[in-house]
Amino acid sequence: MPAPFWIEHDSPDYSFPDVCLSLTDPDGLLAIGGDLSQARLLSAYQSGIFPWYSEGQPILWWSPDPRFVLFPQHLKISRSLRKTIRKQQFAISINKDFDSVIQACSRTIRPGQSGTWITDDMYHAYIKLHDAGYAHSVEAWHGQQLVGGLYGVAIGRVFFGESMFSHQTDASKVAFACFVKHIHKLGFQLIDCQVYTSHLQSLGAEPISRLKFTQILHKYCNNFEQILKQPADIDCDIELST
Repeated sequence: MPAPFWIEHDSPDYSFPDVCLSLTDPDGLLAIGGDLSQARLLSAYQSGIFPWYSEGQPILWWSPDPRFVLFPQHLKISRSLRKTIRKQQFAISINKDFDSVIQACSRTIRPGQSGTWITDDMYHAYIKLHDAGYAHSVEAWHGQQLVGGLYGVAIGRVFFGESMFSHQTDASKVAFACFVKHIHKLGFQLIDCQVYTSHLQSLGAEPISRLKFTQILHKYCNNFEQILKQPADIDCDIELST
């Protein structure tokens, strides 16, 4: 049976078909249906799969090839971004306002889409993942105002980025760069960026094969230690010369 595979809603089996069975057109579509329960989402991420669909559609599960990723040691901080970070106009934190970050991301339209992909069901599912210690937000503050950030899911030593937003120039770039430096020191090996964007490429993200991606997950995405669970401030002065 060719992909996409149908997953029954609330099926007790949270496993997915092998990602090598994903369609090539549209690239990476593997399965349809199921739910957004914590067990299914965590199983998906560990398998190299993520949900992405629009309001009114069934849940669509994707595993594109190639996969766009960032190895933390390959982070690129441009001269202009380095100057912005040194100005310290943004304070960066983790998990201080997950709700506001995901809501701001839901108002940011992805290229090629006419509306948000963060449906009400997605919003509530990731709020629950955050409450359980798996989903995390990164905030950029200008004074008391939230002006940029991102959120994603951490499993083992892999961070799966989901979405970012920016209300001031470079706010999300500063948040992302400082966060990458921070989690690199904590031993994270990979940041999943899912698909290509010029924004992330400028920060050092690159394509790798789906096979290599899943091999990395097998090695580093094999435990549920909650390293990033607690709210914290990030020191943005770390190793700015690199």
